[in-house]
Order: sequence, then C-alpha cells, then structure tokens
Amino acid sequence: MKVTQVLYGLATFIPGVVPIFGRGGGGTKSARYCYSVWMRHLVAAFESGLWTSPKAVAELGPGDSLGVGLAALVSGVEKYDAFDVVKHAQVKRNEATLDEIIALFRQRAAIPGEDEFPEVKPNLASYAFPSHILTETILTAALEASRLARIRESVRRPNVPGSMIAYRTRYFDEGAIERDSIDLLFSQAVLEHVDDLLGAYRAMRLWLKPGGVLSHEIDFRCHNTARDWNGHWKYSDRIWTLIRGKRSYLLNRQPYSRHLQLMADNGFDLAEARKDKLESRLAKDDLAPRFRQITDDDLTTCSAHLLSVKRA
Repeated sequence: MKVTQVLYGLATFIPGVVPIFGRGGGGTKSARYCYSVWMRHLVAAFESGLWTSPKAVAELGPGDSLGVGLAALVSGVEKYDAFDVVKHAQVKRNEATLDEIIALFRQRAAIPGEDEFPEVKPNLASYAFPSHILTETILTAALEASRLARIRESVRRPNVPGSMIAYRTRYFDEGAIERDSIDLLFSQAVLEHVDDLLGAYRAMRLWLKPGGVLSHEIDFRCHNTARDWNGHWKYSDRIWTLIRGKRSYLLNRQPYSRHLQLMADNGFDLAEARKDKLESRLAKDDLAPRFRQITDDDLTTCSAHLLSVKRA
C-alpha cells in the first residue's frame, strides 16, 4: 500500500484541501501538446482506414484548455463540443492557445513526437506534417482570416447560438447534444477517470452518427496511487474509497476488456486497438477479489488507443 495516498485521500475531507490541491486538468496548457494530440488522433484514424474529414467533433475531458478542440477547428472542423467534470478552461488561456495553434498550422509544423512528449500516445510511424490528410486546399480554406476570426469569437462566447464551441460540465447528459450529430468523438487519457462508464458509452452511442468514429486513448496505470504500475488493482473497495476521498475524480480502475465490452454492448465495432504493454510483477492472486477475474491481457495492458465505428 502507498500510505501517502491514503493520507491524502483522508485529508480531502478537510474543508479547503480539494480546492487547493485538487486543481489541474492534464497537459492542455501547452499548445504544442494540444496540436500533437489532435494530429495523432487524426493520423491514427487515417491509418486505420477511417474517414478523416469530420465536421462535428466532441471531446471528453478537455482539461486545462480547449486546445485540442481548437486544433480541430483550425484544421477545418466546424463544430466542437467539450465536456468536463470540473470547469478548468478559461477564455484568456484559450485565446493564447489558439494563437499558438494557428501559428503551428501556418508553419505546417511537424507533429511533436516521442522526444518532446514521451508519455503521449498513440505513437506514430511518422511525425511529419500530414499533408496527405490536410492538403493545401483544405488548409487554405481552414486558415482563411474570417474563419479564424469566427473561431476566436467562439472562444470568447461559447454556448451561444451560432458559436462553433459548446463547453459544458454536465458531463454525460444524454440530451446535451443532438442525437446522431457527431462525426468524431475523442478523448485523451480521460476514460480511466470516468466513474459512470456505462452511462458514458450510452451517451456516446446517442451522440455519434451511424458510421461515426470513437477515438480514445486510455491509460490503465495506477497514476501514482501504488508502487506497481498496476497496483491499484490490489486495493479493496474500502481502501480505494479512502484513497479517493472527496476528489471529483480519480480512477475507475476498469481494465482494457471492460471498455471493449461496453463498446460492443453499445453498438460500436472495434476498428483498431493499439496496445502498450508492461510486465506485471503481480499475479492475479495478489489482486483484490473483484479484480481476480481480469484477463492476462488486462494485467499487462498499460494503455490502449481504441478506434471504433458506430454501427448503422
């Protein structure tokens, strides 16, 4: 057991501890990170033979800025819906991130790769600018001055009629987006934090168009809650409740196979799974009883990029 995690969880029951120490929403303060994440999802979908000219996209858990969605808009997407548990992104930060992202697209900058962001997945065979996907014709139209001005106004005024951006903290309100309206729905190291995974996949099924694409990068590691990378599966539910404390989110501890099951149950066909593996120092007998039925594949899958398509 990592005792410091239990102590921190207990401390969150003290008024004021969570607001002080529980802030932050991932790496999206960096425009280069956001650019890299969006381009990786785009390239991975193309390499899997999936349609890569989405007009309406949605993101789960944008975090510290709406930067990944802004990269999507600058590359030609027309509508971006973002959902978070806690509102992290602020207008000034989003405006600054937008300026940097526009510059990267104008430069046709290479995708920041494993040397700059070694923890960001999926890895790509090439990090060159994907001019075979974002052609000069597409980019000339996408970077037109009046269009960029419209994106900037949408950053300043999301959630109003005509805005290209909707940003909500009603995380999985099934009625938040018009049914069958989204072409591509993506997340980056977010689904491991969602408590109601069943409700999340049900909402995705309602929002996505038939033939629409899910693109999810999921991190199954313990996020520093244990000494072994998969040691969070050793904790009983009672101990995990103490570690979680009053934080708005931590980990749902669901393994790789659970996501495959929920996708299939909600009408999604898996197109490709790019798994990253780590050796497990734990045997199944070392795990808490509720996790002893996980597969050998689950026990060694530390992350996965899952691409799936909604059935017609």
